[in-house]
Amino acid sequence: MNLFEFIKDNLFHVLPILIVGGFGLAIIIERFRALYQAYPISNPDDFFNTITNFVMAGKLREATEHCDRYSSKPVARVVKTALLRAHLPETVIEDGLQVATSEASQTIQKRTGFLATIANVATLLGLLGTIAGLIHSFEAVGHADAQQKAALLSAGIATAMNATMMGLGVAIPCMLAFSLYTSRSNKMI
Repeated sequence: MNLFEFIKDNLFHVLPILIVGGFGLAIIIERFRALYQAYPISNPDDFFNTITNFVMAGKLREATEHCDRYSSKPVARVVKTALLRAHLPETVIEDGLQVATSEASQTIQKRTGFLATIANVATLLGLLGTIAGLIHSFEAVGHADAQQKAALLSAGIATAMNATMMGLGVAIPCMLAFSLYTSRSNKMI
């Protein structure tokens, strides 16, 4: 039995795994784009040197305008928050930075946690298909004549193993992406 026959013959068990896998793939692609392309500043040393030069020269407006050029970057939003509060007391600056850092952290980490959940759900859905295949095998052994038992038993076991394989085929990439993206998020934060 090839994979496409398995999917066609066991759509009831496979469809949830495929749906969960589709969500996982969408999150993996979106988080890759965000964490490796959209959020990082390509040359952070240059960005911070420019901000430092503006601040040391007393040009806070120019420094905030420089941050505006990187408005999609979480670090630029945090720096801009500090610059906008530079004339206020230190505690107000710190409070504003805590809020801005918290918002940036949430932006950086959003949806990454779903990958671990998707991996667990895919594994459990694969296990559900495994149990269904084994039940089918045992029912076949109990009700079939001697000539059909071997064929029905092997078909049920194949269903069980294919369901396990599909569940793990979704879970393993999701767990790897979760680990990679969590590490990347922590580094960015």
